[in-house]
Amino acid sequence: MNARITLATAARILRQLRHDRRTVALLAVVPSALLVLLYFMYDDPGGTFDRIALVMLGIFPFTIMFLVTSIAMLRERTNGTLERLLTTPLGKLDLLFGYGLAFGLAATVQAGVAAAAAYWLLGLDTLGSTALVVLIAVVDAVLGVALGLFCSAFARTEFQAVQFLPVVVIPQLLLCGLFVPRGQMAGWLQAVADAMPLSYAVEALTQVGAHPDATTMMWRDLTVVAGAAVVALVLAAATLRRRTP
Repeated sequence: MNARITLATAARILRQLRHDRRTVALLAVVPSALLVLLYFMYDDPGGTFDRIALVMLGIFPFTIMFLVTSIAMLRERTNGTLERLLTTPLGKLDLLFGYGLAFGLAATVQAGVAAAAAYWLLGLDTLGSTALVVLIAVVDAVLGVALGLFCSAFARTEFQAVQFLPVVVIPQLLLCGLFVPRGQMAGWLQAVADAMPLSYAVEALTQVGAHPDATTMMWRDLTVVAGAAVVALVLAAATLRRRTP
């Protein structure tokens, strides 16, 4: 990897993102709009809403970034941009970590807007700090970027890229502990849940909601999520193809 090339790649992706108004709206507005929908679904602000909205602040960026990046990388391959880029000194890791950095910055804005809407508009209340919630949401979004880049290598069309959403994202959503605590699952199901990185992101957010200060478990969970993102980016580099047949 070359730091200068990686930063230049991130800058290029951010410029492209800035000109795509629909994607910008998806990243910035949709999570907050969905939180508003959750607020009106529950008539007990301060109870169920606080628990679910806190977790969704991590799940929404993960899901949206997975979808956006898997399609974006597929377009780079299908229109020949990736093949031209890889004839330059740009390496695969430069490209993929550039994607991670660019969308990580976008995720920071997304998480900040969503957290502002949740805390100041909808009255979300947590014992832990808002900054920790935003940090976990950003790391979770980078994980979504990494998994999206990895899965895009196995898709030939945008429709196929979208099909990875129910394969990769929804099982993690069902088993992350949002609906049923992992400790109450059947043994084999709990083992599967423990192997999924989103479970640790949800656990980290739960720790922030229940404790005024950062806990050892929260930092451990955040490290697991960050490590999973790095591993996914490396795997994406190993499976990246110059073009789609």
